[in-house]
Order: sequence, then structure tokens, then C-alpha cells
Amino acid sequence: MITFPRGRQVVLGVGAGIAAYKACDLLRRLQDDGFEVTVIPTNSSLNFVGRATWEALSGKEVKTEVWEGTQSVSHVALADAADLIVIAPATADLISRLASGRADDLLTTTVLAASSPVLIVPSMHPGMYLNPATQANLETLIARGFYILQPDTGRLTGTDSGIGRFPETLRIIGKVREICDSNSGLKGKKIVVTTGGTMEPIDPVRFIGNKSSGRQGLAIAYEALREGAEVTVISGITEEYVLGGIKRIDVKTAQEMQNALSAELESADALVMAAAVADARPEIASSEKVNKEDFRALSLVKNPDILAESTKNKRENQVFVGFAAETGDGIREKGLKKLHSKGVDFLYVTDVSNGKVFGEKETTGILLSKRGSEWSFKAADKHELGRRIVSELIQELGVING
Repeated sequence: MITFPRGRQVVLGVGAGIAAYKACDLLRRLQDDGFEVTVIPTNSSLNFVGRATWEALSGKEVKTEVWEGTQSVSHVALADAADLIVIAPATADLISRLASGRADDLLTTTVLAASSPVLIVPSMHPGMYLNPATQANLETLIARGFYILQPDTGRLTGTDSGIGRFPETLRIIGKVREICDSNSGLKGKKIVVTTGGTMEPIDPVRFIGNKSSGRQGLAIAYEALREGAEVTVISGITEEYVLGGIKRIDVKTAQEMQNALSAELESADALVMAAAVADARPEIASSEKVNKEDFRALSLVKNPDILAESTKNKRENQVFVGFAAETGDGIREKGLKKLHSKGVDFLYVTDVSNGKVFGEKETTGILLSKRGSEWSFKAADKHELGRRIVSELIQELGVING
């Protein structure tokens, strides 16, 4: 079973303020909104809400120090995976440490290593919030590109009242959505991804197929989802998978895949043809099982070249990505030939000698562009290739649409 996170990855940092308990509701609302949330509390914040609570709510192990799980380099892994970091509540001390570039616990180290947007939600006593030092630290973070959500005004701990109250959860969620939308390279774009192999029946028992697992196409679909795209996956024969947020169309044969693709391409901005379509099918598929004594010859006919046929109706404002599996020498040259003959904008050619790549988590090959650029991948995670393809889609669609 291939499983993917529910949606975009959010790191929820929790500072040591009494409002930490309100972050429990924020975590739930983020999950309801489709986000996958990893909680990183500061060690002191565990005095307000314990580790067990965060683990129960998030369904994930919770760490506070860099020294926990050092074999996985937690801060780097979390920073790389995060689409957004939300720190709520952010105390005066935590804001000060962030402004100083400190990296003395897992949360501050993760922020320092991350390239994703960071939303700071200050919550503290009015005197602390309005103190010139805190205001200067917030201005420093704003200058570095951090997002700051001004706190509410109202009742605080005890009899105190004023600015510094933890904002209502819906207000924070609204800001999260705003940030995610503004940082979504494929927001408003429809991407169609074909994946898996086709199954061409010989009789009710036997078929012509291939070893495709669908992993690469699914990795691309997931990375497109992370960039805010509307994603349709036309899924041939694959490993079982769960990928929330997509429109899934299951097919078996090449003809079924072509029919489904024709219906979806009209409204698509981009096509990624990652499916491994069988080149041929039996001329006649028997409705009854053929006895092995009678199984002496098999007459085949060519399947349609779905990608080549699709490019005939390709619009100027569409971007097409093709895949080619090759063996032997001259992989790059074979890929360049197919790049131009199939009329696609990008083509990934991979070496499948000795059964490599199919069903594996890694891929080796070359991504070629009609503009002359190329990127080589050697035993790279298929998500790495997926991110590169999605990045090029963002750029190409941006150029096309001005």
C-alpha cells in the first residue's frame, strides 16, 4: 500500500504561554482543513500542555530537542518537509530567540533551516507585547519575510486585559489559507497525471502488462497537490494507494486510458504522462479461458500512442510532460529523439535495464526540456523528480500565462 499525507505539511510550534492550550483547537482545525500537522513544542511549553496530549491529537511522535532522533537529523527533515511553519502561541522569549537567529532547541533550529513561510502568532501580557524590545524583534522578523498575526485585545490571565490575547482559531486558519494560497505555484491550475500500467486481456485469466507500480506518477500528483493544483489522476494498474485530494479515474486498458484522458484534457493546463502503456494488445480477446494446449500463437495489434495522439490537439497554453523507458546505451539520445517526435515540452527518459526503476522508490534518468535544459537523476527519490517536474510546470505555465 502506497500512502501519502492528507495534504500540505504544517509544523505547529508551541511556545510556553498559557494560551498553549488553545493551540490544541488550532491543531484540530488545521487537520479539518486538510493539513498534515507535526507539533514541535518548546520544552517549557510542556508545563502547560504535555507531550502525550500533542501526540494523541496529532497522531505523531513529539520531540522538543535536536538530540532526539539524531539519526534522522530531525530539524533538517522537518524543515525540508514543511510547507508552512505556524508558531502559536509565540512568547516574547521565543520571538526574541527567533529574531536573534538562535538555534537552541528543535523548534528554533527547524525554523532556521526552513525555506517555507513562517507565521508568528504572538500571545503575551500587553506590557510585554508593547515593550520596544518585543516590537523591534517583530519588525526584524517582518523584514526577514516572516508573517505576523497581530494578537487580539481582550481578557488575559487573571484580571489583566489588553492587546496580547491569543487570536480566535478561525482568524488564524484564515491567515494560514491566505499564506498558502499566495505561495501556491499551481493554484487555479488543473494538472492531469496518468500513472501505472495497462492490462490488455488475452482471456479472462491472462493479460499483457508490465511491471509499473505507479509510484512515479503518484509522487508527481502529490507534489502538484502541495503546490495547490487541482489534480486528476488517471490510474492504470498500480500498487494500492491512498492519495487524498485528487480526482481519481481508474482504468485498465490503453483504450480506456485514452478515452478518459481525452475527456479530461479539454480543461487541463498540463499533462504528465507517467503511465506505462502496453505497446500492443491481442487482436482478439477470448471470452473463455484458452486451454494451454491450444495456446500456440498470439496475434497482436498496436495500441494507440496516447501521448502522441494527445499532442495533436495540444493548445499553446498547455504543457505536456512525457516519459520514456529505455535500455542499453544512448539513453539521452533516444530521449531527445522522442522529445521532439512526440511534441512534448519535457520528457523524462529512464534506464530500465535489468528491471530497474519499476516498483522501486528511486529513479535514474534524465529530464529533457524542449528549451535545451536537462537535469540528471541518479538513484534519486521519485519525489525529487516529482518536485523538479512540478517546479518546471510552475515556471512554464507562468511564462505562457504572462
